[in-house]
Amino acid sequence: LPLDRPDLFFTESTPLHTSSPYSSSKASADLFVMAYGRTYGLPVTISRCSNNYGPYQFPEKLIPLIISRALNDETIPVYGTGENVRDWLHVYDHCVAIDMILRQGKEGEVYNIGGHNERTNLEVVKTVLRALNKPESLITYVTDRKGHDMRYAIDPTKMETELGWKPVYTFDTGIPQTIEWYLNNKDWWENIVSGEYQNYFQKMYVDKGRVEE
Repeated sequence: LPLDRPDLFFTESTPLHTSSPYSSSKASADLFVMAYGRTYGLPVTISRCSNNYGPYQFPEKLIPLIISRALNDETIPVYGTGENVRDWLHVYDHCVAIDMILRQGKEGEVYNIGGHNERTNLEVVKTVLRALNKPESLITYVTDRKGHDMRYAIDPTKMETELGWKPVYTFDTGIPQTIEWYLNNKDWWENIVSGEYQNYFQKMYVDKGRVEE
C-alpha cells in the first residue's frame, strides 16, 4: 500500500499483487489451496497475517535481530530510510486466531489477522533501543531490498465480527513482554546466533555412533 494513503487497508477481497518472486511464491500457495477446495472439495481455509513478533522468533527477524545486536553493542541495519511500514501482531494473538479459524471458520473462506499496530521500521528499532537503554548511534542504513513493499496494513474486521477475535496485545504492551523474554532466554538465541544449534545432529547421533555420516 502507498505511504500517503493511511485510509487504505488490505481486506480479504484485495487482489493479490506481488512485488518479488518471494511474495509471488506465497500468493501462488493461496491459489493452489483455493483450487483444491473448489475442484476437489478439500476443506480449506486461508489466513493472512501481518508481521509477527514475540518469543521464540528466529534471530534473523527484525525485532530479535535488534535485541541481540543491541545487547552486544553491534550496529543495527535498517533498510533504506527506515520508512517502510508494517502492522505488527504478537504471536500469541496470531495463534489464538488460527485456532479460532480451525474451529469456527467457514470452509473456503479467507481471514485477515492484523493488529492495527502500524509502525515504520525505524520506529520499531528506536523503540527497542530505548527499552534496552542503547544509543540510536547503533543504527546504520543499508541499501533497500529490491521490490521492497512500502506499507502493509491489514483489516481484521471479518475476524472480529464473524469469529469474535480481538488481539490481547498492543504493540506497546507486546514489545516489553518480548524484550523481557529474550533477556531471560539468552541461551536459546545465543545458541542460534553462534550457529552452534547446527551441530545438534552431529553431537546427538553421529558422535554417539547412532548413525553413519
